[in-house]
Amino acid sequence: MRILRSSGAARVAALLLFAVFVFLPTQSGRAQQAQPKPETFEKLEIATKSGVHVFDIEFADTDYKRRVGLMFRKELPQGQGMLFDFDRERGVAMWMQNTYVSLDMIFIRADGTIANIAQFTTPLSEATILSDGPVKGVLEVVAGTALRLGIAPGDKVSHRIFDKK
Repeated sequence: MRILRSSGAARVAALLLFAVFVFLPTQSGRAQQAQPKPETFEKLEIATKSGVHVFDIEFADTDYKRRVGLMFRKELPQGQGMLFDFDRERGVAMWMQNTYVSLDMIFIRADGTIANIAQFTTPLSEATILSDGPVKGVLEVVAGTALRLGIAPGDKVSHRIFDKK
């Protein structure tokens, strides 16, 4: 950027505008890069007392995808979510750092039964949210979904990562 015949104050103002319009958008773009866009959705079903509920899910099956999760997203539509696959049953701790949308976290054992549900999680919180015992996966859906659909511990989740027993 060239500034011709400007006073010192005008140069400073021009440099500030340059920083705001050139530098800051590239910084916010980096945050957006951390939010992967789903290429495809998979289906997941939860059988409850009120019936079977089908979700379109993103699948977090790598360390990177599990680490980023739903961070930086400003919305999550009803009927969509993210399934975290931890490969084997183990105790799991989740958090809401950099996550702007309140979620229900559904902790699922290897046989597909729901162990516990953390409802209406607090956006941007670094508090840990724990599974009640070993789980293989965690399904994150928009807050209120479990209450609205009657999803409860003991209900059965169907997806390819859970045993078909």
